[in-house]
Amino acid sequence: MTVLYSCRGAKPADEEAAIESHTPVTVTTIGNSALADTIELNATSSFLQKNYVSANAIGYIQKVNIQPGHYVEKGQLMFTLKTKEAQSIGNTINVLDTTFKFSGINNIRASRSGFVTQLLHQVGDYVQDGEQLAIISDRESFAFVLQLPYELRRVIANNQNLTLTLPDGEKLAGHIASLMPSVDTLSQTQGIVIKVNNTHPIPENLVAKALIIKTAKSSAPSLPKSAVLSNETQNEFWVMKLINDTTAIKTTVKKGIESGGRIEILSPTFNPSDRVAVTGNYGLADTAKIKIVN
Repeated sequence: MTVLYSCRGAKPADEEAAIESHTPVTVTTIGNSALADTIELNATSSFLQKNYVSANAIGYIQKVNIQPGHYVEKGQLMFTLKTKEAQSIGNTINVLDTTFKFSGINNIRASRSGFVTQLLHQVGDYVQDGEQLAIISDRESFAFVLQLPYELRRVIANNQNLTLTLPDGEKLAGHIASLMPSVDTLSQTQGIVIKVNNTHPIPENLVAKALIIKTAKSSAPSLPKSAVLSNETQNEFWVMKLINDTTAIKTTVKKGIESGGRIEILSPTFNPSDRVAVTGNYGLADTAKIKIVN
């Protein structure tokens, strides 16, 4: 019996191993993009000035025309107060002399526009001259206060105009109006007053997010974040650069700004035609064998 063997059906073991050892990767090239190094800080809404409405005589409150949370305009009638003397004497003087026109009624009006944050007395209360009746949060003093670490004070010059994001996603355009003249003893942060253009009332103590730009570049050489690898302590960074279609070498890089999923490459300088592995690069050794896939 004659047995025929085909020499075409099998591949050498070393050839199969070579094919299997090629790691599939996708590649990218260096690109120039606008990058910004930012930090997100909290800003709290606040009425910086409170107006105290006080009694202008000793007497009894006859009418209260406001409620806590109500908005009042400057000059609006808030309280009607009857003096102690008028309450005691009544209309006796007017009966004796009809031309005297004595009523003993004092009207107390709002000195500023704003929201009533506290109402301290009600109808029938006896009050002294100068006693507090209510507190108005001055509308014109509304602002957001951002606590900025003092070491970042230099960034204020590049962030005169910024955007605040409220918890519901609404964005407000704001600008830095002033700096508080003191810092917090423990946190060493300085209050930054941000005025906003709001078209509707915003409650006090609402926390918004402010994006502060620390450094910005309009055009910087960068790579996708996934193309840049690092060690466990993140003090060494590298990329897998292709020297041909089947070989990638480990190339140490110095990174700069990281923003929007891209990382600035400060060194070395890559050519526009240089290819860098962007996926499949994790765990590759120096001079690794690779296979480019789409």
